[in-house]
Amino acid sequence: MSEKKLSANEYIKIDSNYLRGTIVEGLADLSTGSMCEDDQQLLKFHGTYQQDDRDLRANRRKHKLEKAYSFMIRIRVPGGVATPQQWLETDRLATEFANGTIKLTTRQAFQFHGIIKSNLKRTIAEINQVAMDTIAACGDVNRNVMCNPNPYLSKIHAQALKVAQDISTHLTPQTRAYHEIWLDGEKVESTEEDFEPIYGKTYLPRKFKITVAVPPSNDVDIYANCLSFIAIVEAGELVGYNVAVGGGMGSTHGNEATYPRIADVIGFCRPDQVVDVAEKVVLVQRDFGDRTDRKHSRFKYTVDDYGPDWILAKLNEYLGYELGSVREFVFEDNGDRYGWVEDDNGNSHLTLFISGGRVLDTPSYPMRTGLREIAKVHDGDFRLTANQNLIIANVSPANRPAIEKLLAEYGIKDSELKSALRLNSMACVALPTCGLSLAEAERYLPTLITELEESLEENGLRHDAITIRMTGCPNGCARPFIAEIGFVGRGPAAYNVYLGGGFAGQRLSKLYRENLPADKIKPLLAPIFARYAKERNEGERFGDFCIRNGYVTATVQGPDFHKNIKAEAFAKA
Repeated sequence: MSEKKLSANEYIKIDSNYLRGTIVEGLADLSTGSMCEDDQQLLKFHGTYQQDDRDLRANRRKHKLEKAYSFMIRIRVPGGVATPQQWLETDRLATEFANGTIKLTTRQAFQFHGIIKSNLKRTIAEINQVAMDTIAACGDVNRNVMCNPNPYLSKIHAQALKVAQDISTHLTPQTRAYHEIWLDGEKVESTEEDFEPIYGKTYLPRKFKITVAVPPSNDVDIYANCLSFIAIVEAGELVGYNVAVGGGMGSTHGNEATYPRIADVIGFCRPDQVVDVAEKVVLVQRDFGDRTDRKHSRFKYTVDDYGPDWILAKLNEYLGYELGSVREFVFEDNGDRYGWVEDDNGNSHLTLFISGGRVLDTPSYPMRTGLREIAKVHDGDFRLTANQNLIIANVSPANRPAIEKLLAEYGIKDSELKSALRLNSMACVALPTCGLSLAEAERYLPTLITELEESLEENGLRHDAITIRMTGCPNGCARPFIAEIGFVGRGPAAYNVYLGGGFAGQRLSKLYRENLPADKIKPLLAPIFARYAKERNEGERFGDFCIRNGYVTATVQGPDFHKNIKAEAFAKA
């Protein structure tokens, strides 16, 4: 019996000579702004995606012009911590080579948009000159490792951050291709191939995502990631980490074999075992993940296909020792904690809300300029949160007055001026640059929230936190399937609406309306807000209320995720 044919991307990797392909030749071809299809796939491993401005497509097609091609570059920031100098250089590159904005991603990375092909190599080279890189920010490898940026427990955060950075370093691809192509590294003329000790020649079946969380905050959304480590603190000391596997958000409209999945917590490891555990979990996915169907190739499907118990047994086999029993932990929320706080070292940290993670200047709000000026005098660091926000962190007591003066001068607004719904919102990039997007997200969600705030104000809910997230397609980059209110693009100005996710990101939401026109969203949700204000139990979260009152059913894992609309719910809307 013949083996199944591998997916097309597997052959691209096999033939790529460890991610080289014909990228060098493609960069040199200035007759077009694009790269060939195979190299577009390989470029992801180097941290960049080819895109085009979809707002301009129709006009360029009318004039028989090539699409307005450009590239998105993603900068890895393991644990989300960057120096003021790195912030300044990122800001400079955004002006010189990108579209004048910095995107803070949902995975604690920097992202540029609008870089033309002729500037691609220089931009990546200059990123590396400030001790940052783009390798493995995309592609079928371990992506940027996220870490809770907890400013309250500075000692624990320092240890968790080091773990995240150690994992990132250990799982970085070893191919020399990145240095050869982007950094003019010496091309080794040898009959010996490159060697990838962890990934092998074909790397992983699909992207792999790792997080490190410090309870009670689940801001990195451990249940939505392939592998997570949950810090266990006893008597003020970090004693180890619970291990969670098999989370993931992406699905495909109309394909019930694809679905989001909540991770399973399967064991416990000591701090000195974390990197080893991360490697061995990656090896399990490398060896047993599906390489024939890319829509079934994420680790969540491997966990579902074999079962969490089998995964644990295989992991223990690869480790040569057994994980310990799961320790107790509690998550309270998955949002950010805004405003100034002081840590146990006496330093201050200010968490700022960044709408859609987009750092830019507008005539009424010169935020990007203000942050640039702050970076020039800041003596601590910047922390990117997994909710697309920014922490001006480790501000010394002596320097805080200077920071506060600049905040006031540039009108960098206090989070208290915003509704709790807005402060718990998140959106992917979507249109015009994402080629997969079916609807708006980053550009539309702020407007929708303004409309919904009218209902919240009427019902006294302005200060009640409700998580709300929007993506332009079902790939789920802003993790909408675990939000209390989630919107997933189906077409121009139309969305699937999901309700009932857990406030701490611990439960999937449920499909409530399909293909709903955007102008029908407020009329749909306003009556639910009114009932929530009047009928909720003490301390009851919005997602829990939606389930208790029958708007949606409780979620089960697997394909049944797509079958959660209750007919009787329509009568209650």
